[in-house]
Amino acid sequence: MESKCPVDHGAGNSSAPAKSTESACPVDHSSPSSPWSRFLPSRPSTSQNHPAALSNERETSSIPRASDSGNWVYPSEAQFFSAMARKNHNPQATDMKTIVPIHNAVNERAWSEVLKWEAGRGSDKCGGLKLINFKGKPGERSIKARWKTLLGYSPPFDRHDWVVDRCGTKMRYIIDFYTGHTAGPASNNVSFYLDVRPAMDNWEGVKMRVEHFWSRILS
Repeated sequence: MESKCPVDHGAGNSSAPAKSTESACPVDHSSPSSPWSRFLPSRPSTSQNHPAALSNERETSSIPRASDSGNWVYPSEAQFFSAMARKNHNPQATDMKTIVPIHNAVNERAWSEVLKWEAGRGSDKCGGLKLINFKGKPGERSIKARWKTLLGYSPPFDRHDWVVDRCGTKMRYIIDFYTGHTAGPASNNVSFYLDVRPAMDNWEGVKMRVEHFWSRILS
């Protein structure tokens, strides 16, 4: 089952064009047990919650959708708050100014890493690479992550699989999320590392990984 964004991007009060509305986004930060909760300030519920002051503005991502000519659209602060409240996640209005930028930045960074892998592989001939779908797998470590953990590295705190469309060819990408080094508290200075690579479940994925390995050895 796809990992859904907590926001219904097709709901009303949207400043985005109708063709850009979408009911899901590649990263889910809303689950009460979500590993992304580490990036939110830890505080008890208070009465000082003012969702009316939250922004309704939404940002259109740089990630094209395969379903049409539009791009994925990120939720606004108000939408994120309302969706989390409906799911009884006890959101705090002040947290939205932290969680929404993290949500957007993670998506953009992941997509930029996918584009690096896909550079020169022909997607420009059909209008560019597009994202088809995705799955969140926080409890399912990749083979590479398991090996790195056995070697003494810290395990990733989350994982996602994205499927992209390269001119009719579907490619699955594995994204492992690691906590990076910060100069201060995580809530004020977020840092993370993304290990993005094509899955080796077809010949093209295997070839890309082998080429990447040798390019690093010879560089």
